[in-house]
Amino acid sequence: MSTYKTIISRFKNKRIMVVGDVILDRYIQGSVSRISPEAPVPVVLEESFSYQPGGAANVAHNLAALGAKVTQVGKTGFDFEGQLLKRDLKRKGIDISGIFSDRKMATITKTRVIAQHQQVVRIDREKPVIRPDAALDKKVASFIEERLKKTDAVIVSDYGKGLITPKMVEAVRDRALAYKIPITVDPKVEHFACYRNVTCITPNLKEAENAIRNIKIREADAQELGLSSDRLYSMKDVERAGDRLLKYLNLESLLITLGERGMCLFEKGKVPYGIDTRAQEVYDVTGAGDAVISVFTLALTAGANKQKAAELANYAAGVVVGKMGAVAVSPEELSGAIKGAL
Repeated sequence: MSTYKTIISRFKNKRIMVVGDVILDRYIQGSVSRISPEAPVPVVLEESFSYQPGGAANVAHNLAALGAKVTQVGKTGFDFEGQLLKRDLKRKGIDISGIFSDRKMATITKTRVIAQHQQVVRIDREKPVIRPDAALDKKVASFIEERLKKTDAVIVSDYGKGLITPKMVEAVRDRALAYKIPITVDPKVEHFACYRNVTCITPNLKEAENAIRNIKIREADAQELGLSSDRLYSMKDVERAGDRLLKYLNLESLLITLGERGMCLFEKGKVPYGIDTRAQEVYDVTGAGDAVISVFTLALTAGANKQKAAELANYAAGVVVGKMGAVAVSPEELSGAIKGAL
């Protein structure tokens, strides 16, 4: 407990940059007592609604809640939702000077309707950008290059909404390596092969399976991966796949989250390190991956080794899945979860 407590106490004021797709999450909460006469669907009587940062913005929210000084890099539309998201992030103490408004896009918004603690439906609002604004992308890249040298770590939170491209990943990674700061990635399958040489990537089981399939289809040197199957049924399958992905992408580490089976950490020159889940009850898995990469990265900047960082991230995920929606974990909640388990 004392080791974890020391690491958590060092979170405060660590400078973290989060680069990724920012999303506005809207929650409509209510109750259901009847079925609609118009269609066989439940009628939800709205009782309350709220907005929360989502996507990469939820990663920033987690970091800020744990005491870090966070700079958010992303894009929103010129719309009410974008202003609402930026205002909320600023209120949470997050530096939003790296969020740029793009007239060609709408701020990505996910509306979740929840009744009796169950998600009834999710409504997504986003406008795909056919031709990205090259001048705006250049401004984003310049901002990252200027600020990266003043940070303790960078997180790439890739939700596949257009901000993260192979070119951007390469530029951010090369700068981070040059400044000798950790770079961690919450990956999107389509870009998996672009994440070579980073400090850590944190896919869940399904993402790891899809990534293997994607690499085998799209990459010219896929035979070097050395995997005949992309289905990871057993822990033996997971360990073999993790080891091969670690070597193929030349990663310092790889952290695969396995739901109710916990996590498995892979590091160069070490045997796989399995971690049992710490969740007491599971209400909603939304935001669990954001909590994992936030705490793992922050722990590295606080001097933790990767095993301790992964253990702390596992405790954080256990807290998040016990709540409804994408929520941030406080230092007190994280310490309480550890104390309760020991």
